Amino acid sequence: MSAVPRWALLSAGGAPVFLVGGWTLAQAAQSDGFDPVRQTISALAATGADHRWIMTLGLAGLGLCHLATALGLVSAAPAGRALLALGGLATLTLVAFPQHPTGDSTIHAVAAGVAFGALAVWPALAVPSRARPSLDGEHRPAAAFVRRLALAATVVLLALVGWFAVEFFTDGAWIGLTERLAAAAEAGVPLAAVLLSRRRPKPSGPG
Repeated sequence: MSAVPRWALLSAGGAPVFLVGGWTLAQAAQSDGFDPVRQTISALAATGADHRWIMTLGLAGLGLCHLATALGLVSAAPAGRALLALGGLATLTLVAFPQHPTGDSTIHAVAAGVAFGALAVWPALAVPSRARPSLDGEHRPAAAFVRRLALAATVVLLALVGWFAVEFFTDGAWIGLTERLAAAAEAGVPLAAVLLSRRRPKPSGPG
């Protein structure tokens, strides 16, 4: 049996569902011609937004999913799990301190930065220093391969977050689009990590 519990698949799979499902339903509920390419996800949960509870629920579910996945991903190194949990806590902070109609509050802006940063870096720190055998003696994927994969994931995530940061600070035309690309990628990586951790090599046949 895998050391990563089956329920971790539910929490990891729930993260992108809450995020993408939340912004899809929230955008459809807006009555003022919301532009997802130019406007941010936070605007959907901002004070005064139409049906802001939809995106608020989506962000809350996302944060809780990350916390649960960090708890269940016992095959990962503690530093990586801690950063994943930090990303979940920062996401919940966004819910507690929503964007104001006149702009982000300081707490909201800092929480968003922490969430994006932690969720981009955690894969690189999640790979244990050496592969551990599973309970039945089979070995997990080679540590070197998993480490390269994790580093590649972090590079891609940091590139997406960096693109969003450039758009945000220069008031670019693709603020909303780049944020959604970065956020969706960060929501999907924990699911990939859980699936990889639960993967077991097939026993070799006779001969």
